[in-house]
Amino acid sequence: MDLIKVAEQAFATNKQHPQFFPGDTITVAYRIKEGNKERIQQYRGVVIKITGEGEKKRFTVRKISDNIGVERIFPLESPFIDSIVINKHGKVRRAKLYYLRGLTGKKARIKERRIIKKEEA
Repeated sequence: MDLIKVAEQAFATNKQHPQFFPGDTITVAYRIKEGNKERIQQYRGVVIKITGEGEKKRFTVRKISDNIGVERIFPLESPFIDSIVINKHGKVRRAKLYYLRGLTGKKARIKERRIIKKEEA
């Protein structure tokens, strides 16, 4: 068992990402290798679910591309994730937003959650 933990710690990236929840709209900057070139692709969409524990945590992002829903699963500790930016906080009442798959247009919108930041005195 200790050998598994040693291997996980060797591959850990220890990057600090902002805390986000299902319903939030985020932009994931993901590094893609094509042959001997490397580029960063921006993937912006709504977080549908977050699963896993610790280093095995992963999240699913859904976006609409040419009127077709596209979902992508990202491991949180992936070395290919360059950055994660939170664009909008969503106001939802459940943890898994599978019902968005059946909705299109205005029905698929998520209300924005207003966040009041505490002033540091």
